[in-house]
Amino acid sequence: MEQKKLDLNSIIGFVLISGILIWMLYSNAPTKEELQEKAKKEQVENKEKEVKTVTSTIVAAPVADSTETAVKQAALGSFGYSATLPSATDAVTEIKNELLSLKISNKGGYIVEATVLGFEQFEKNSKKAVQLIKDNNASLNITLNTTDNRTLQTKEMFFEPKLTKEGENQVLTMQLKAGPDQFLEYRYVLKPNEYMLDFAIRSQGLEKVVNTSKPLDLEWQLKTFRNEKSISYENRYTELVFEYEDGKDDYLNAQKDSEDDVKDLTYVAFKQHLFTSILLTDTKFATAKVKSFNLVKDEKIDTVYTKNFVAQLPLEFKNGALNYNMNWYYGPSDYKTLNDYKRNLDEIMPLGWGIFGWINRYIFIPVFGFISGLGIGYGISIVLFTILVRLVMSPVTYKSYLSQAKMKVLRPEIAELNEKFKDNPMKKQQETMKLYSKAGVNPMAGCLPALMQMPIFYALFQFFPSMFDLRQKSFLWAEDLSSYDAIYQLPFTIPFYGNHVSLFPILASVAIFFYMRMTTGDQAMSAPPQEGMPDMGKIMKIMIYISPVMMLFFFNNYASGLSLYYFVSNLITIGIMLVIKNYIVKDDKIHAKIQENKTKEKKESKFQKKMREMMEQAEEQKTQQKKK
Repeated sequence: MEQKKLDLNSIIGFVLISGILIWMLYSNAPTKEELQEKAKKEQVENKEKEVKTVTSTIVAAPVADSTETAVKQAALGSFGYSATLPSATDAVTEIKNELLSLKISNKGGYIVEATVLGFEQFEKNSKKAVQLIKDNNASLNITLNTTDNRTLQTKEMFFEPKLTKEGENQVLTMQLKAGPDQFLEYRYVLKPNEYMLDFAIRSQGLEKVVNTSKPLDLEWQLKTFRNEKSISYENRYTELVFEYEDGKDDYLNAQKDSEDDVKDLTYVAFKQHLFTSILLTDTKFATAKVKSFNLVKDEKIDTVYTKNFVAQLPLEFKNGALNYNMNWYYGPSDYKTLNDYKRNLDEIMPLGWGIFGWINRYIFIPVFGFISGLGIGYGISIVLFTILVRLVMSPVTYKSYLSQAKMKVLRPEIAELNEKFKDNPMKKQQETMKLYSKAGVNPMAGCLPALMQMPIFYALFQFFPSMFDLRQKSFLWAEDLSSYDAIYQLPFTIPFYGNHVSLFPILASVAIFFYMRMTTGDQAMSAPPQEGMPDMGKIMKIMIYISPVMMLFFFNNYASGLSLYYFVSNLITIGIMLVIKNYIVKDDKIHAKIQENKTKEKKESKFQKKMREMMEQAEEQKTQQKKK
């Protein structure tokens, strides 16, 4: 009862306090006359503010000293007007979304800082964001030829910024002014969740200021920063790519300084290994020049920049004005991201030409994307991907081993023919072909499976270095599957090897050694040496030792994801070969089958018949010559 009483008292108190508050609010409410008086007062204050704003705008207008104006006009002509505005400073304006942060300077009106958000540089625990542009490593410049015979560079002059919003889009206009209504304008539009922004160049009222009889020269330049752990590996995949003549694409040699003249250019990409900067245009550049300079001469010293890229593009006037609608892209060199823009940007990715690129685009990328999308980690995804590829290729492996086994069974009979017709090479070849035909053995069958695997091998070699998803993803001791997995740092540098020891290449080399040792013996036994030809058995035995060493040196600086693939792939192949050898393909069964084939009459193919007739004719001619 006491508890209920307390609860009731609490409720009564709450109601009482609420009533008092309501009464106080009501009693202190302004009267109707007071409200009318307050409204009149606010209206007068608002009018005074508007007058002050207009006055402020007028005061802010440039009233330059006549001497200062004269000096600037003497140097810049009509564009001296821009140097008298309050915006004639090195101030920057930032536009930013969830993926990208861009800073545009008043001086030059171009991007002086581009940061790709959510990604870090290679340095361990540095937490430095990936910046494609910073510290004056990029420029955008238009050379202006004025009607009063001046040659001016826009990168040295000051633009007036104006930042507005169109819906969720941030719009920044930068105007280089020759007068209140005469200007050259850069227009940047950044949309939410986009790496690509709209960019336009237009002019207004410059017909009497700038010589419009010939195109202006636009130059875009970028010194690419090193963002990955291995500068040599990153530099190998840092290249200038461009599209021209309605969808054709090409690139400049990444290994040396090079340049090219391009017609009808639609985009140019300054591609780094795992990030890229792209300029696209709706209006083709009729003639353009692209240049690439390698900045890594010594990897111990040249550790900041990799390449210096330059694109020289003509801007043509139409009816005395410029009007170019373009786009910038600053972001990952990621196949899916680039391909989703439907602008042929996937060609920037080095996926290989012809069938190799086709395999990567339509098989490997979707399959690996599905596996990695299961959320099992990228290291395990590579292992599962490798198992799947080897299982799909296992019938080819089986065909190859079966051919070797058949040749191995026939080796004693081939040796007898070699001895019997050692003085008659033509007859020996003829009888050997007959033996193959009767036994139902194709000596080329072992080569065809190997040739079939070559497109897969090369496609994978291009696939792993192009996988942005592997960047800074760890597995076991590898901290970054897109770079090497060093387990020991050497106090010196070994030529062609490097200054570190990577473990996955060692494991891959050991695996390929045992695989080659297991298969090369059978290959050597199946292919008896031919007169006048090198002994392939001895050559293959030497390759058992050379191939692993070559792999060790070649892959030490490569992506650990690629080395992991080859290690697992060779292990699986060894396992498949052991199963085939011990449980599927038996020498005694093959021998019985060959003997059975010999008893059957086998119809010659047109090719076999033609080859036999040619050999018989050659033998007959040789016999006739001996008689003479």
